[in-house]
Amino acid sequence: MAYGVKILADSLHPTTDSRLTTFELTYPRIIHSEFMTHRQFSRNAASSRAIPFEKMLLNIQNDPFIPIEWGMNQKGMVAGALHGEPELCEAIWLDARNAAVDRAKNLNKIGIHKQLVNRIVEPWMWITVIATAVDHGWENFFKLRCAPDAEPHIQRIAYMVRSVYDSHVPSQLSYNESHLPLIGFPGDESLSDIQRVQVSVGRCARVSYLTHDGKRDTEADISMYERLRQSGHWSPFEHVAKPNERLLGGRGSNFGEWWLQHRKEHVSEYCRKAPR
Repeated sequence: MAYGVKILADSLHPTTDSRLTTFELTYPRIIHSEFMTHRQFSRNAASSRAIPFEKMLLNIQNDPFIPIEWGMNQKGMVAGALHGEPELCEAIWLDARNAAVDRAKNLNKIGIHKQLVNRIVEPWMWITVIATAVDHGWENFFKLRCAPDAEPHIQRIAYMVRSVYDSHVPSQLSYNESHLPLIGFPGDESLSDIQRVQVSVGRCARVSYLTHDGKRDTEADISMYERLRQSGHWSPFEHVAKPNERLLGGRGSNFGEWWLQHRKEHVSEYCRKAPR
């Protein structure tokens, strides 16, 4: 699978310099917890609970994550000089993968659910993530993760994101347009405005199952939207947003005051008291 960076939507506010950008990113599963510390991002990611064990197994056998460098142990969070025998390090890493695969197969054979079985092999997985943030969210990410002392694997994806971000020209929106990731495929032109919003949300949600790439079924996406809305799973609704003419007075969430997330257009998006 390897590292991957793709812009899904890139929008400029009509009257301010606020830029809202959605990326599809692929990076090693081992750095996902570090990526999650960036709280200005709205995210949806491929889930180890959702992807069938057989598909996950095929991925890590055919295309496992292998570290890009083997730094020597030393005091502190930054590794020291590189090990002199990277081939030996890689062989040990893949031997550990093989042992983990065997244990995962054993659990799968006795009927254990993939939400546990898949966890065993996560160190060798790649993960695909849809992430949306305004400009200052991405700039903060670049400041921290393009730094010389950043962990090498998140540093690599950060440099890749920054390169694409800096070279891409965002689309200027009007106030009656929305930021809509994964919209613009053949057939989408026949959708109404609300259907475009619903389909965008549904497609963002499908990254959890790794089924959105190349498969376009607008009716299924709209059904997905309704299931998510009724069940209260609101995170995919955060990638869609529309520009505001006036400051939102605290309703801007992680996109700031100039963008209204579609999530915030639903009065039930925040649960004040869970059912007992």
